[in-house]
Amino acid sequence: MSTPICVSPSSLREGRWYEYVVRFALGGAATVFTGLISSRYGASVGGLFLALPAIFCASATLIEKHEIRRMRQAGLQGERRGQQAAALDAAGAALGALGMLAFAVVFWLLVERSVVGAFTGASLAWLCVSVAAWFARRKLRAARKPERGSGPAMSRSR
Repeated sequence: MSTPICVSPSSLREGRWYEYVVRFALGGAATVFTGLISSRYGASVGGLFLALPAIFCASATLIEKHEIRRMRQAGLQGERRGQQAAALDAAGAALGALGMLAFAVVFWLLVERSVVGAFTGASLAWLCVSVAAWFARRKLRAARKPERGSGPAMSRSR
């Protein structure tokens, strides 16, 4: 059985106030950087940088740190689990970036006809591409996952 997608506001309590300040500052810095690029090279080039997950670097390190802390509280090391949690966040950011690329292309194609229509179409494209990418990744992971009881571990134990 698979785990459904859900929102968990309880995870907000795991962070410390300064971690949120770091995320906010890095997100703001990425936005300012994008504005400077837009001023220098134009909105088309600057817009490409808006697809950059502005707080990804901060969130990946914080996710790893939180997971390690949680595992240590349970009496375990937790470094590997922290890396895996950060890697999962990175995979989500990549899938989100694909959705943002779809948003940009659809918006660019439709904006001359109607801004509202372009925004609506681009938002639907983002949603469809992001969800489809998530399902595709999930199916690929399930297809690559070895069955229990097979593989090299079984052949060594015989």
